Amino acid sequence: MVRSTYHRDCRVLSSFTMKFTAQMRPNRIQTFFFSMCLLALCAVPGAFAQNRAIDFKEGMPFSNGYVAGNTLYVAGQQGPDSNGKLAGLDISEQTKNTIAAIEKIVKKAGFQMSDITSVTVYITDLNDVPKMNDVYKKLMPNPKPARATVQVAGLIGGAKIEISAIAVKQ
Repeated sequence: MVRSTYHRDCRVLSSFTMKFTAQMRPNRIQTFFFSMCLLALCAVPGAFAQNRAIDFKEGMPFSNGYVAGNTLYVAGQQGPDSNGKLAGLDISEQTKNTIAAIEKIVKKAGFQMSDITSVTVYITDLNDVPKMNDVYKKLMPNPKPARATVQVAGLIGGAKIEISAIAVKQ
């Protein structure tokens, strides 16, 4: 039963193919193939999307972000005050400023905060996690991205927190 159905389907497909190609004149065939090639070429730019650095400064060892296809990788960001200083800032203020720094890069890259799918939080004192979470929950859009929180011995400049993120444009 299965075998006869298979052979019948093949004959129908073969019959359709022969009728389809027999009805096409040479200029129609050329137009058909030209259309198929054009369609294929239109799909190519998406496959070879330009990669670009965000906020790269010559002489620096990293970029603040990097777009690869439809994905943005945000380098670890810290939360200095408006003068670029971390001294005296508590974990709540540093968290607020860190998320603001991430948002700036995300928007500059043409993404939205809701595109963030993964976050890694580096924190020097696990006792600061509850205060950090209070700020984080208010500033990060729902649904919250996947997250890892890691205690580190120290961060550059004496920061209490650093956050890196990955965003995927839908």
